[in-house]
Amino acid sequence: MSKYMMHILVCGGTGCLSSQSGEIVEGLKKAIEDIGMQNQVQVVKTGCFGFCEKGPIVKILPDNTFYVQVKPEDVEEIVSEHIVKGRKVERLLYENPESKTPISDSKHMNFYKKQMRVALRNCGFINPENIEEYIARDGYGALAKVLTLSQMEVIEEVKKSGLRGRGGGGFPTGLKWEFAYKNVADQKYVVCNADEGDPGAFMDRSILEGDPHSIVEAMAICGYAIGATKGLVYIRAEYPLAVKRLECAIAAAREYGLLGEHILGTAFSFDIEIRFGAGAFVCGEETALIHSMEGKRGEPTTKPPFPAASGYWAKPTNVNNVETFANIPVIFLKGAEWFSKIGTEKSKGTKVFALAGKINNVGLIEVPMGTTLREVIYDIGGGIKGGKQFKAVQTGGPSGGCLTEKDLDTPIDFDNLLAKGSMMGSGGMIVMDEDDCMPAVAKFYLEFTAEESCGKCTPCRVGTKRLLEILEKIVSGRGTPKDLDTLKELSEVIKDTALCGLGQTASNPVLSTLKVFEEEYIAHVRDHKCPAKQCSALLQYRITEKCVGCTACSRVCPVGAISGTVKKQHTIDISKCIKCGACESKCRFNAIVKE
Repeated sequence: MSKYMMHILVCGGTGCLSSQSGEIVEGLKKAIEDIGMQNQVQVVKTGCFGFCEKGPIVKILPDNTFYVQVKPEDVEEIVSEHIVKGRKVERLLYENPESKTPISDSKHMNFYKKQMRVALRNCGFINPENIEEYIARDGYGALAKVLTLSQMEVIEEVKKSGLRGRGGGGFPTGLKWEFAYKNVADQKYVVCNADEGDPGAFMDRSILEGDPHSIVEAMAICGYAIGATKGLVYIRAEYPLAVKRLECAIAAAREYGLLGEHILGTAFSFDIEIRFGAGAFVCGEETALIHSMEGKRGEPTTKPPFPAASGYWAKPTNVNNVETFANIPVIFLKGAEWFSKIGTEKSKGTKVFALAGKINNVGLIEVPMGTTLREVIYDIGGGIKGGKQFKAVQTGGPSGGCLTEKDLDTPIDFDNLLAKGSMMGSGGMIVMDEDDCMPAVAKFYLEFTAEESCGKCTPCRVGTKRLLEILEKIVSGRGTPKDLDTLKELSEVIKDTALCGLGQTASNPVLSTLKVFEEEYIAHVRDHKCPAKQCSALLQYRITEKCVGCTACSRVCPVGAISGTVKKQHTIDISKCIKCGACESKCRFNAIVKE
């Protein structure tokens, strides 16, 4: 039992640290010390709470008070009012957007109500740099249990759970482990793929920052199951906090005899090293990742052979991503049957998503498979920012596709998303509203994939660049109806002929937006209009009769395109206008419109 009467948990994820949560932690510690309560109140820097929109977050236990958007200057009031006097600081409580009443307990917030935290079970609850806090939450109990079982018993339990890989393709995890187990070799490897690079995705990074020991434990379990003694975590060097906490966890596990020789007094030995990636998206593909770890160019190879047969240094290698591993300890603590009851028939368990874009509650969420897009976007996500109309959601990052309003009641799982022309991917979910131009969205993703192509195969190296060129023509007003036919045909060819998953899925954003937003493409190439009024080359600014002649627009125009006298309606010379939008943003009377 803890000696402390009260715990103050402060979000220590990357997002909140960038908003001064580190200063909040230090301020709380000093304020608690100043009143002589350091032996009664403990301040804990945790991982991500998930509710990034409202960070930094401070949670006080045991009464579960949940403070949002806390600043360092709020520390004194929290301590003097809540800690000393037992009175909640109401201005820092979350406000229900419908009733406008403050909510103090996160259990009653819509953001958390439909969530089920399995992979994220310890994030925001424990100090990720303290192994004893992880052990207190049954940490390493799964490893201890596994070491009493045979290797095949361990693999069968993972297979019975129905866990599928959370990195993109959704391949059955237990089957993957079995392949590696059955390949006989003098050395085998366990690899954790922490090379998360999708735009707007931060699932794996947050798990490593908030609960690194769950990954260490899971990798050891996998090592025992397949007969490996060495583990490698491939992580981007640009994630310094995740790296630091992972290094801390590995060192602590070694010190406690949970990594290294003869773990827990058994014959099993296993250790973990870290390998750094330079931020290449293609290295999320397992064969490209393995080549990068070997010091070679991060390029994929044709499969077979699969890594389970010939992976790192041509030895049997099992590769899973961070979220997949985060589920492993729970499966052994609560049982495969418990896990398999969550989710849908073919997609068991939960899924972590990074909600981003035009949504009120940006953050990290975890929901049971089968939860609908409507529940995620409106119940958990709080709907669209500014009361705008929902237009589309991109699931699966650059490899996924756009889903629209007619898809909102689709239960989210691997197969349903594929059937809709999208995919689960690693869990990025970017929400778009009525102001987003879909050809421009497709162009955004093509810019990313064309840049990230390793260049090994022609369909991806050349094809994505040609796709991008066509999209650039379309959004700049130079496109033709024939370009739409070429766009679709080339997209299908790349999809069928590219070597790896990056190239095979690179055209998904193009194909999905063409399918459901064809009228927008047609408007761009036939009418030379952007219905969303986002493509500057297709816009014209006009001053309406609302103009009162204040001259603010003419004074801010950088090219002198606006003329008129005081208190008279002004005009814009279209031939001079560079469409920068400065006049529109400066006008206080909404007299300037885009057409």
